[in-house]
Amino acid sequence: MRLVRLQIAADPPPRLDKALARDVPEAASLSRTRLARLIAEGAVRVNGAVLADAKARVAEGDTVEITVAEAIDSHISAENIALDVAFEDDDLIVLNKPAGMVVHPAPGSPAGTLVNALLHHCGDSLSGVGGEKRPGIVHRIDKDTSGLLVVAKSDRAHHGLAVQFERHSVERAYLAICHGVPDASDPRLRGVRGVNFETGNVMKITTHLARHKTDRQRQAVLFQGGRHAVTRVRLLESFGTPGVAGLVECRLETGRTHQIRVHMAHTGHGLVGDPTYGGRRKLSEKALPAAAVAACAAFSRQALHAAVLGFEHPVSGETLRFEAALPKDMADLLAALRGENTAA
Repeated sequence: MRLVRLQIAADPPPRLDKALARDVPEAASLSRTRLARLIAEGAVRVNGAVLADAKARVAEGDTVEITVAEAIDSHISAENIALDVAFEDDDLIVLNKPAGMVVHPAPGSPAGTLVNALLHHCGDSLSGVGGEKRPGIVHRIDKDTSGLLVVAKSDRAHHGLAVQFERHSVERAYLAICHGVPDASDPRLRGVRGVNFETGNVMKITTHLARHKTDRQRQAVLFQGGRHAVTRVRLLESFGTPGVAGLVECRLETGRTHQIRVHMAHTGHGLVGDPTYGGRRKLSEKALPAAAVAACAAFSRQALHAAVLGFEHPVSGETLRFEAALPKDMADLLAALRGENTAA
């Protein structure tokens, strides 16, 4: 048990939770989510009186005491699963997640997840996130998407990373293989709502996204309601004559569920292999070698890889940037599309 003491500074926000988020010392390592929970639990006293209402008003000079219990062990079981670690220190870990691995336990995936693996890998180095000794998930990538993600090991890192994701200041670039070739010269794309092209033939997709009304496993494009979403797509390589498939770089301005997959399908350029958003289209053997057509048809997941991740270290302030090469399945698919021999 520890006690955090502070005084409310000048011109405080009108609500207790917002005032604490501003004035709690950084060294206390208390995120906004953790502070909200502590308020609700009655662990916050203002001028000696317990305030359990996050909307309670505070004034300049008020004395605040926050009782913080030691972090407890997570209810999630630790599992000895190999991890591909790109970087790790006391506050965070950056991993290259394989396709097929779920990030967090859920009813359909209670074990074998990245969190299970991290609990074993990190062990006692987890200082606690939200009052529990567990890794802090600040962003996710889909089960069948491979690539980089950062996970917090401490409350202070969790808070700092969450702020960067909220401000859209994190650099995230994905490599994807899509049906067709997105290009500014395509007259069809000029008629697709939410699509325009920027300098350098970069396709910008701006819509809202929300859960599909009838299929709860899907997301849907909207232009009213839902959450704002922006993706930028740049063509790197074209395959077939005319271009029937392309290697693209997708950069996220926002990070919504299935964002790249939904946006690419919205433009008519769904990802090869995507079972949810129409990526099982058959390619013509007149435009591509038979081996390439067969490789696309056999590809068992969405051809999507989180290749670049860059952010400011939430504690040291150092700029960090990581790159992850394509996994073998996508590298082999690219080789087939290029007409290269993939036997190895």
